[in-house]
Amino acid sequence: MQSSDIRLVPKEQVSELLDLWSFAFQLDMSAEDREQRIASVSSNEAWGAYVDGRLAAGMRILELQAWIQGKAFAMGGLASVATWPEYRRGRLVSRLLDNALRVMRENGQTVSFLHPFQFGFYRRFGWETYTEYKTYEIPVALLPKLEPQPGRMVRVGQDIELLHRIYSAYAARYNGSLVRSERWWKDRIFARKAGSFSVYYDAAGQPSGYVHYVVKERVLTVHELVALNHGARLAIWRFLADHDSMINMVKMSVPADDRLPFLLDNPRIKQELVPYFMARIVDVAAFLEKYPFASGEESTLLLDVKDAQAEWNDGLFQLVVDESGTARVEAAASDEKVAAVGVPRVSCDVQTLMAMLMSYQRPAFLHEIGRLEGPDEALETLERLIPVRQTYLPDYF
Repeated sequence: MQSSDIRLVPKEQVSELLDLWSFAFQLDMSAEDREQRIASVSSNEAWGAYVDGRLAAGMRILELQAWIQGKAFAMGGLASVATWPEYRRGRLVSRLLDNALRVMRENGQTVSFLHPFQFGFYRRFGWETYTEYKTYEIPVALLPKLEPQPGRMVRVGQDIELLHRIYSAYAARYNGSLVRSERWWKDRIFARKAGSFSVYYDAAGQPSGYVHYVVKERVLTVHELVALNHGARLAIWRFLADHDSMINMVKMSVPADDRLPFLLDNPRIKQELVPYFMARIVDVAAFLEKYPFASGEESTLLLDVKDAQAEWNDGLFQLVVDESGTARVEAAASDEKVAAVGVPRVSCDVQTLMAMLMSYQRPAFLHEIGRLEGPDEALETLERLIPVRQTYLPDYF
């Protein structure tokens, strides 16, 4: 009988893990690339499933932070989940995911993100879609025709302090954007995305937007367009349109609620909505107590949460929200006592709770499709308590 266990991959075995990832994700790396990838893997983030002492599957748990309702949450980013074909369908990934939930909870990471190879697979383990992005392909003839804007565009180098200040103000407006570290800027933005940065300074001299882009083979590809206000957006688009003599097309991805087509003389450009990342609540009680609910009045609800993977999330929670929007989670009384005091109660699985609290789907819709159960009073309370905010993730891991 084969024996198996889950444990951290020691630094001297990370090269074996890289062999697995190269095979599974069909990576073609030079010797220099391999050394850089090996060096980038921290000693506490690579986990392996071993069968009879041999590395059979592996994954990374990245220590990240994400913006949710304007607040930074510790987030476990699951990445590079892979298994050698000869060990597949042996529940090794299932065991890695179960282990990841326990590890992230111990580390205080109340939420987790991942990029799925298959959405249905990860839904079985409690993750749920939380964001998509929209892509544009705009022929040069259809680019917005705008008047010159006040202020100026300045081409800058890899100025982390400047770019990070603008990005952070922008990212905090969305649910699910990363809190970028200096290392993230260096390793994930500058090192992996060719091109240049141009910053928009408004009429008062304040930096209020930037665009990261590259021009190649007459296609202008926008890696990232960040604008803190409409004036910055107009100025950046005017700047991009001024590349018309050297390009045939602009390609880019934007938040799902982007309204650029409305600004175009001819809005019939190619657009595609792309489902992207998934999210999961790792620790329901801890997540709720950190979550900034809408302020205004006190509210009390009972949440009956189903979570087949994390027993600490599976059960009845009493949620008490004060006037400031701060929540307190208490152990719920028995059903008989609950009925006696008349506290409104809603029921859902942990996937639905995540989609709702990320404001990706609203309570009314989730109730309509049968994924959220409860009386009208409770649903109305949830609609009021959960702030409306667009989800967006411009990064990848």
